[in-house]
Amino acid sequence: MVFGTVFEMLGAITVGARTADTIKNGIIPNSAFRGDAGVQMLAFTCALAAASSWVMWCTKHSAHVSSTYSLISAVAGVGVATVGASQVQWGWNDGKGLGAIFAGLGMAPVISAGFAATIFMLIKFMVHMRKNPVPWAVYSSPFWFLIAGTICTLSIVYKGSPNLGLNKKPDWYVASVTMGTGAGVALLSAIFFVPFVHSRIVKRDHTVKWYMFVLGPLLFKRPAPDHADRAAVPNYAVVQDDEHSSVESIRSHTDPKPDDVLPISTSTQDTRENEKRLVNTEASQRSYKELEAAGEERLHAALRKKKGPIGWAMRTLHENPMGPGQIYELHNMKILAKRIPAMLVCGALYGLHYDIHAAQTGTEGTPEGARMARVYAHADKYPNEVEHTYSFVQVLTACTASFAHGANDIGNSVGPWAVIYSAWSTGNAAASKASVPVWQLAVLSAVISLGLITYGYNIMKVMGNKITYHSPSRGCSMEMGAAITVLVFSQFSLPVSTSMCITGATVGVGLCNGTFKAVNFQRVGLLLLSWIATIPIAGTLGGVLMGLFLNAPHFSS
Repeated sequence: MVFGTVFEMLGAITVGARTADTIKNGIIPNSAFRGDAGVQMLAFTCALAAASSWVMWCTKHSAHVSSTYSLISAVAGVGVATVGASQVQWGWNDGKGLGAIFAGLGMAPVISAGFAATIFMLIKFMVHMRKNPVPWAVYSSPFWFLIAGTICTLSIVYKGSPNLGLNKKPDWYVASVTMGTGAGVALLSAIFFVPFVHSRIVKRDHTVKWYMFVLGPLLFKRPAPDHADRAAVPNYAVVQDDEHSSVESIRSHTDPKPDDVLPISTSTQDTRENEKRLVNTEASQRSYKELEAAGEERLHAALRKKKGPIGWAMRTLHENPMGPGQIYELHNMKILAKRIPAMLVCGALYGLHYDIHAAQTGTEGTPEGARMARVYAHADKYPNEVEHTYSFVQVLTACTASFAHGANDIGNSVGPWAVIYSAWSTGNAAASKASVPVWQLAVLSAVISLGLITYGYNIMKVMGNKITYHSPSRGCSMEMGAAITVLVFSQFSLPVSTSMCITGATVGVGLCNGTFKAVNFQRVGLLLLSWIATIPIAGTLGGVLMGLFLNAPHFSS
C-alpha cells in the first residue's frame, strides 16, 4: 500500500496533467458557458457527484466499473443539460472528443490482453516449461526489472507533465535517460536481488533474512544448511488446502447426490463418514447469504485475534453489540460511545487487513464456488519456489501499474476540480484553460490512494478470485500489460479505463492456459454489462442533477 501510494502520486504529478486537460476542456467547449463561471462550476460539480455516486454504489456491490467512463459520461450528460447536445464534442475533436475516448472502450481491453499474454507466454517459455525452472526464474529476473524500470522512466520523460518541462527535451536525452535508468535498475537487481533469492530458493537457506540482501554477491559463498529439504517459501495456491477452503470441499458442498447420505452403520468409521456427508448435504441446503455470512464471520474471527488497532476495534465491536430498543436509549448511547471509535478504526484499517483469498470461504457451497473450482482446475500450477521469485518482481510491476493508474485516472477527478477551482478563484470561466497545478494533482492522488486503502478490497476480491487463476508470475504479467496500455493511451492524452485494461490483461493471461474453461466468462460478461450500463446511467444522473439545479426556482438579482 505504501509503494502503491508513492507511485500513484508520482504518476499523477508527472504525467496526469495530460489526461486532466482532455476531460476539462475536450468534451464541453469552454465557449459554451459564455463566460458564466457559476454555471461552469455547477456543471462540473454535478458531473463529479453523479460519477462518484455511481462508482461508489458499484464498488459496494463489487462491480468493477470504470471511473474514467463514469465521469466522461457524466460530463457529457451535464453538457447536454447545460448547453444542449449540439455543443458536446461527440466526434474525434483532435483526439479529445467523446468519439476518441469511447474508441478505447473496445481497443483498450484487447490491446491490454495482447500485451499481458505476450509477457506471460515469454515467462512460460523462458521459465515454466523448463525441466528445472527455479534457476531460470532467478537468473532471468533482472530482465523484468529492466522492462519495468524502462517503462516507468519513459512515461515520465517522454511527453511528461508540461509543468516539469520534460516534454521539450531532445530525443537523445529521452533515450539515454530511459535506457540508463532501466539498465541501472536491472544491474542493481543482478547485484543484490539475484544472490538473495538464490540463497533462499536454490540453496534453500532458511537462515537468510530480508536485510541480508545488502551483502550482494557474498551470499553466493554463504554455506547452505545441512538439512534443507525444501525452500521456506509461502504457498501461493489461490485456494489453500485447509479446513475451511479447498477445491474438494467446494465440489462436495455444491454437488450433493441423492446417494450421498448412507444408511446409519454400526461401525465407527461408517458412522463418521455418514456424519461428514450429512454435514455436506446440510451445507448445500443453506442459502447463499447464510454461507456468505459464515465466511465473513470466519474472517472477522481471524481479525479479532490480531494485535494492534484493528484487533482492538474488531473485538470492541464484537463484544459490544447494540442492545434492545432505539438508538437513543441510554444503554445504547453508552454502547455507542464504545463502538464509534472502534468503527472509525475499522473504517480506516479494515481494507488493509482484508484477506481476499480467505474471502473465498464465503463462496463454499454455492454455484459460484463450484464454478471457480472448475476454472482453477484448468489452470496450470507452478512450483512455489518459482512463484516466490516473481512475487518480488510483482512488487515492481505493481508499482508500475500504480504509476500508470495515477498517470491516467487522476484526470478523472482533477480535471473537473481544476475547472471548479479556477472558476471560483477568478470568477472567469475562460480561466479553466490554464494548466493544472501540481498541488491539485498531489492532493487528489493522495485521496485516490485513501480510497484504495479503505474500500478497494471490494474490487480486489473480484479481480483476484473470480475471473481466472492468479499467481505472482501471472500477476506481474497482467500488471505490466495493463500498465503499458494505460501509459500508451496517456501519451495521446486519451483517458482510458484502468479497470478495463486490467480486466483485459487478466483474461489474456487466463487464456494462456490453452482453454476457454480457464476463464470465468460469466463474471467477464457481468463486468462488460456494467461497463456498458455505466455510460447511460452516469450520463443520465449527471444530466438530471444539472437540469434540476439549473432550473430550480431562484430569486432574481
